[in-house]
Amino acid sequence: MKTLHLIRHAKSDWGDRLLIDKQRPLSKKGLRCCETMGSHIAAAGCDFSNVFCSPAVRAQSTIEVMVKALNKSIEWIVEPSLYTFSSNDLLTWCRELDDSLDNVVIIGHNPALTILCNELANQNIVNMPTAAYAQLSINITSWQQLKAGSAKLSTFVTPKSLLS
Repeated sequence: MKTLHLIRHAKSDWGDRLLIDKQRPLSKKGLRCCETMGSHIAAAGCDFSNVFCSPAVRAQSTIEVMVKALNKSIEWIVEPSLYTFSSNDLLTWCRELDDSLDNVVIIGHNPALTILCNELANQNIVNMPTAAYAQLSINITSWQQLKAGSAKLSTFVTPKSLLS
């Protein structure tokens, strides 16, 4: 059994239009969402082990703020391949994971995360909003077996869902 934890980066700040996409920081709202979401993600069963993060500033800041809010010492790997908007790129990357890893956390981007989640779990999530979390339970022994319909969406949490 494998578990894939998908976290979309929190809301970014578009204030400085001269910054390239990878350099955009989090907005104040994004920072607040990270502080809130971290504990809910942990409560859903994510222990933040085997964390892989896009090199985009907003993605790295998302995990940094979540970890700080949890008051935990967590390490993550910045993975250049995760700066993608393609679900096919993400699927290919996941299939190359070491089979000794049973839990993997990805902090990345849309539309790649939404489409990957929908394809793997046969879901119809219209959009994984910023700072959203999806937990996929996958009954496989090797990441190479990952394919459409192989997962079950165990948990889906958005910042907005916590307010209702």
